[in-house]
Amino acid sequence: MRTTKNLFVALVLSAALAACSSTNEDGSGDAGVDGANTSGVDASGVYTGRPLDNPNSPLATKVIYFEFDSSAIASQYESIIAAHGAYLAANSGVAVALEGHADERGSREYNVALSEKRAKTVQNLLSLLGAGGRQTDAIGYGEEKPAEIGHNESAWNLNRRVELVYPAH
Repeated sequence: MRTTKNLFVALVLSAALAACSSTNEDGSGDAGVDGANTSGVDASGVYTGRPLDNPNSPLATKVIYFEFDSSAIASQYESIIAAHGAYLAANSGVAVALEGHADERGSREYNVALSEKRAKTVQNLLSLLGAGGRQTDAIGYGEEKPAEIGHNESAWNLNRRVELVYPAH
């Protein structure tokens, strides 16, 4: 009888400890609210989260940088834009805002026009890659929303960009 009682107590304690554990049912750990897996990686190490958040995918890169006074896409960003184009083509219900930016050099009007031209260049490429017309919105902010405050080449390099902004889900 005593052995049965000890076994029962051990089972109850084991169940209680298991319920308090942060390990998911699949053993992947990192349980979030209501036991949801918030890491995006399953037990075998395969990414299972939102494709746009996969750190090993080109979709994780959502900023395209530009040279001074240019709206030409550098070759290093072609595969990134191709991945976003393929993603949009395969997900017709997804939209993205293309937010163009410029550094502080030049007039306000010139920078707004250049940043809009940069955003439209990315938009045109995404369209050629299969993104529908309603999936992209090109916006030019000029120098109004700098990524880096500063009056040097380091800050200017970070401010000449287009950000691909997907809605959070």
